[in-house]
Amino acid sequence: MLDGEPFPSNGLYLVTASGIVMIDTPWDVEQTIPLLEQLQQRHGKKVVMCLVTHFHDDRTAGLGILNSRQIMTYSSKQTGQLCRTRKEKEAAFQFDGDTSFTLAGVTLEVYYPGPGHSKDNLVIWFPQARILYGGCLVKSGTAIGLGNVADADLGQWPVSIQKVIDRFPQPAFVIPGHGNWSDGQGLQRTLQLLREQASKKPVRW
Repeated sequence: MLDGEPFPSNGLYLVTASGIVMIDTPWDVEQTIPLLEQLQQRHGKKVVMCLVTHFHDDRTAGLGILNSRQIMTYSSKQTGQLCRTRKEKEAAFQFDGDTSFTLAGVTLEVYYPGPGHSKDNLVIWFPQARILYGGCLVKSGTAIGLGNVADADLGQWPVSIQKVIDRFPQPAFVIPGHGNWSDGQGLQRTLQLLREQASKKPVRW
């Protein structure tokens, strides 16, 4: 929910022989337990790990529940510090710098391109499937605005997007934090929106 209205928020999960990996938690604490139950029912496996991509509650709201169930939760140290500062639940395990995880032969790469939507926003790359999970650093291809920019660095955001484009060329799919991802144009659309924002002249009184 955003301002009392339904607003879609994307996550992603990976099914492996050793269990399910979640990327980001539901936005609402009350949605986390039903999601865990639905995933186990659908795939016959438990969620064993969750990685969150930045500190906002549309990525981290379910961390407390996951931690209480001994599910391994991960974030960057930067995200952990921001959660701590705001007295919000944080991941049990925290890493410094880019890293990768391999579970049952499936690898995911964690990359920090620099500030954008937030100081700590990460992207996740699945090399075998060539899927890029952009999180809230990336807007959807049909987005009409940049959304929540309260913690954004508008000057560095386009630089960070370009780093992602250069590092992960020709992804098969690009998953934004919110909205539709079927057109694969999220990275380009984000750059366009940032250019439009930068071109707006400040109002003088």
